[in-house]
This record gives sequence, C-alpha cells and structure tokens, in this order.
Amino acid sequence: MRRPYPTSILCIYGFFSTIKPMEPFLVPYLTGPDKNLTAQQVNNEIFPVWTYSFLAVQVPVFLLTDWLRYKPIVILQCMALFITMATIRWVTNVPGMQVSQFFFGVATASDLGYYSYIYSMVDLNKYRKATSYIRSVQLLGYSVGSVLGQLLFSLELLSYNDALVFTLILIAIALLVSFFLPMPQRSMFFHRKRKLTGDFQGEERSEESEEAGVKTEDHQELAEAQTCGKVLLQMIRDFRECFASKQLLYWSLWWVMASCGFNQTVNFIQVLWEHVQPSQNSSIYNGGVEAICVAGTASVYGIGYREERWEQWGELALAGFSGLCSVALFVMTFSSNIWISYASYIVFKCLYMVLMTIAMFHIATELTMERYALVFGANTFGALVLQTILTSIVVDSGGLALGIIPQFIVYASYFSLITAVFLLRGLYTIRREKKNSQLPLPSVKNEPQVCAEHKF
Repeated sequence: MRRPYPTSILCIYGFFSTIKPMEPFLVPYLTGPDKNLTAQQVNNEIFPVWTYSFLAVQVPVFLLTDWLRYKPIVILQCMALFITMATIRWVTNVPGMQVSQFFFGVATASDLGYYSYIYSMVDLNKYRKATSYIRSVQLLGYSVGSVLGQLLFSLELLSYNDALVFTLILIAIALLVSFFLPMPQRSMFFHRKRKLTGDFQGEERSEESEEAGVKTEDHQELAEAQTCGKVLLQMIRDFRECFASKQLLYWSLWWVMASCGFNQTVNFIQVLWEHVQPSQNSSIYNGGVEAICVAGTASVYGIGYREERWEQWGELALAGFSGLCSVALFVMTFSSNIWISYASYIVFKCLYMVLMTIAMFHIATELTMERYALVFGANTFGALVLQTILTSIVVDSGGLALGIIPQFIVYASYFSLITAVFLLRGLYTIRREKKNSQLPLPSVKNEPQVCAEHKF
C-alpha cells in the first residue's frame, strides 16, 4: 500500500498556490494610479502575451512533465507564479508586464504536473478519489482568494500593492511545500510500469499479499524507461486510434472550440467590466462574482456521473447550451448595468463548466488513463491554436486591435457559430437514428434466439 501523505502535501500545495486575492482586480490595479497603464495597453499589448506563451511552452511542458516525473514541473509552476506576481508588483512599464504574462503562461502550462503527479503515487482504484481531493482543494483556494480579495479591498484593509506582497508570501509557502513531495518512480509514458511476473494480480489480492505491503509490489513492478522516439510513436498510434471514433472526435471538437471562446472571455472580462463601470468612480465586486462562479463550478461536477444517452442527444445539448452562452455574452456586451453584466458572466461560466464536465466524463469513460491524458493534451493544444489565431487577429495591436465592445461581439458571435455547427450535426444524428430504426430487421430462420447486449 502506498503512503497517503503525497496526496495531503499536494493538497496543501494546491491550496496555497491558488489563493490570489489580486487576480479578480488585476485590471483595476494596472489601469489605476499604481501602474497608470491604459485599458488599450492592457487589452491589446499585455494580455495577448499569455496566449502566445501558453501555446509556445505547452508541448515541451507536456513531454517534460512525464519525462521528469512531475515533481520538477510542480516546482517550476510555483516559481513561475512567484516571478509573475513579483513582476506585476515592482514593474511599471508595458514590456515588464509582458514578461509577467509570459511567466504566467509557463505557470498555466505547468498545471498539468499538478494533476498528473498523483497518478504515479496512488493505486489506480483510488485515483478518482485523489483527483477529486486535489481539484476540490484548488477550487477552495480560488474561492478563498476571491472572497479574501473582495473583503480586503471593499473594507480597505490592504492596498493593491500590499495584497500582492501577501500573495507572494502564500506562493512562497506553496513553493516550500512542493519540495516535500516524494519523487515518483514511474510516469504515464516515459517511465511505465513493467511486470516482472507472468501472472497479473488485480485489485483482488489475498490478505497475505496485502500484509507484504510495498515489498510485494516492488517485486512485481519496475519503472521501465522508454526512449523518446518510442514514446512519440506510441503517442501517434494512440492518437489515431482515439480519434477514429466519430463520437470522441465531435465531443473533442466542441471542447476545442468552446475552450477557445471561454478562455478569451475570462481573460478579458475585467477589461469589459472596467469599461462598464470604472473602479475609480465606484465600488467593484469582481472578487465576489468570481467566488460565486467557483461555487457554481463545484456544484456541477456530479453531472458528469449521470447516465444519459449522450450519443443521441449530446450534440443537441452542446448546441443548446452553447446558444445560451452566446446569449449571455451578447447581454453582458451591450448592457450598461454592471449587475446585469456580472449576472450574465456567472450564467456563462456555469453553463460552460456544465458542458465541459459532461464532455470530460463522456470522453474519459471510453479511454484508458494514458489515452485520456493524450486526448486532454491534444484538445488543450487545439484550443490554444484557435485562441492564438483569434487573439492575433482580433486583439493584438499588430492585428485589428479591436476595442473591448467589438471584441466581445466577436466572442458572442463565435459561440453562435458553435451553436449552428452542433445544431446541424445533432439534427443529422437524430435523423440518421430514426432512419436506422425504421429499417426492417433481416429474418433469421431455424436459429435459436439469443439475448445480446447492445453497446453504444
């Protein structure tokens, strides 16, 4: 049996590394008297760097995470977060803020190490429970950070600069905790398990074997190092086999398209709120809104466990909910009332998380852990490619450099396009199912009837 403390240490790390009181108030801080940057500089010159950085480092980090066996990437994530916050605190010009966004892209890409680490440290039958722990703790950290920021700034207990120093202290604690994580001996691709005996022993193990503990397991398994070329060839084969399934392909297509639009919306929503109601003239409640979104996000994770006929109705559900996301975006774009904008954002974010939860669980049930990690990485990379194209054309100062209102009109229209694509696909699927159900069954003579299980 493996020791439980790696999960506990990782949970402590996840909690402290995600408490960021300043995050919901970053745009008011950058455009306020502390930094004196314009909304145009933040929108068109600084924030796009995060997208480019994330895309540039995502594939190398994906491979290094597995090759280095997770822990070094967890430490790298915390160091990148520390550099991000320190740069935001003490740098006042646009190039310096662009550097902070580069390191934030590295930290975001390194989040894979946080979720993958636990795979190599717990038994497979306990992986889902451990994953729920580390995800819940991370959501708790985001919620605490948002509420804490709202209280600190609404009650004027700390200035923005002091809150950044406080955040650096929390990240430093997380960095210290990360060094206590045990180094894994295996990974999904480069350091796979190899059985030393010919007999496979599953979860049903005798009591004598359980008493033997780690010794028995060490005699049965070794981490077998794989060459880079061998791993890449296996990934290519797995990739082709995974996406040979049309169901997985269409769900992944929605994942890629919707994640692109969602990330763009979340990245620039504070700029929109600043346009609707400048923080210098009135109180803002960005932290409270984000905390409500986190609570709504946490409440939808059970949806993925529901047994529904997603094969037939899933694409129409994707179209319907994507349409509601589009409506919410149009409302927050054209509303001059900050409360309506806040409410529309909450609806948008919760709807997206409902759909993403359904998509993730639907895809995960069809794949092994290794193949799910591969599909997850491929979908994330695809979303980043789309997001980079959208950013370079719509947002970047070298492209159209649209203002925040035209920019959000594009995002709302983008979700309308997603709605149209999956509505047509869903109607086609239902029509095909009805047509197939009306076909006469071939007659079989002189053969006994056999009950067969229909698999979707």
